[in-house]
Amino acid sequence: MKAIGNIRIINDRKSVSGRALIFDEKIQDVIPEERLPFYQIEDWIDGGGAYLSAGFMELHIHGCAGRDVMDEEESSLSEIRKAILSTGVTSFLPTTMTMEFEKIERALVRIRRAMGIQEGAEILGCHLEGPFINPRYKGAQDESFILPPNFKQIEAYKDVIKMITFAPELDAKGTFIQCCKDHNIVASIGHSDATYEEAMEAIRAGVHHVTHIFNGMAPFHHRSPGVVGAAMDSEVTCELIADNIHSHEAAQRILFKVKGLEKIVLVTDAMRACLLKNGIFDLGGQQVVVDEKSARLMNGTLAGSILTINKAVKNFVETSRISLEEAVEMVTMNPARILGLEKQKGSIEAGKDADIILFDDDLNIQRSFVRGREVYRREI
Repeated sequence: MKAIGNIRIINDRKSVSGRALIFDEKIQDVIPEERLPFYQIEDWIDGGGAYLSAGFMELHIHGCAGRDVMDEEESSLSEIRKAILSTGVTSFLPTTMTMEFEKIERALVRIRRAMGIQEGAEILGCHLEGPFINPRYKGAQDESFILPPNFKQIEAYKDVIKMITFAPELDAKGTFIQCCKDHNIVASIGHSDATYEEAMEAIRAGVHHVTHIFNGMAPFHHRSPGVVGAAMDSEVTCELIADNIHSHEAAQRILFKVKGLEKIVLVTDAMRACLLKNGIFDLGGQQVVVDEKSARLMNGTLAGSILTINKAVKNFVETSRISLEEAVEMVTMNPARILGLEKQKGSIEAGKDADIILFDDDLNIQRSFVRGREVYRREI
């Protein structure tokens, strides 16, 4: 077995010192450090006073380090899952774009193959963002490839798809939502022009998640609350891109006051320019201009982000004025619950996967472990 000591363990919205973590592929125990002599430890790791938490889970990422989920090269997923380890991500949903349906299918096949490979961050399945969206709020998605919701088109990939962003107003009979429920796929409202009434009807039918709240939907209006109003007036969980560009800091604080800690999950919506320098990049076949702060289409439309998940946590701590220990739950236990993986991941508890990260006070990731294997160590 392995052990990590000299750490501040973050769990259940608090941090504790003077404890050691015992693990192999699974977390075995958290014990007072003075009890270590009673265990047969083969590999002792000095945490150097760093924070230790469950690995971060990312539900919405298109790419990073110059690679994209839609790239035809098999190596792209491999490079993405290695690169995001430096940001604290130990498991994630590669996220597709609205492109030719044949390209989406090929991406799903590649993701399926990658799910069976132990390499870098664990691939949990796919977040299918589009093509079943509303052209009015397409954002950086290519309108020419948008399709009406049709579960039969994706049924062959029900083992791979774990989340689908779609526009419920285009699913008049609610059959798409029911099919998602039948196959344990999270149906998420996004890139949608749904009215408050349409969104609430979808929520009653089984939708319990909203993709990047505030973005890809009508803004809240006191006489037309829309998707934002429905999200705040129900128990759905909400993705939030906490880069302080996609939404104003005050809007983030308002969302937190209304929804509370358990109903928000921080995501990046990152594209291939993430972790790289400025320049012109491709996203879903469209050119994106990237500077120090944002990624935008030539017409100024936001096109994903260059945010990393550890930076999202740091930003939200500063913006919302909550503790680091609380914010960590928004990228660990909250996404685990959304995907139904709370018994396997998301916290430091005996029996759960040993997906573990060490980081400093500025949320710089020092070491990452996936199922007990060290997969990243920061170069000093």
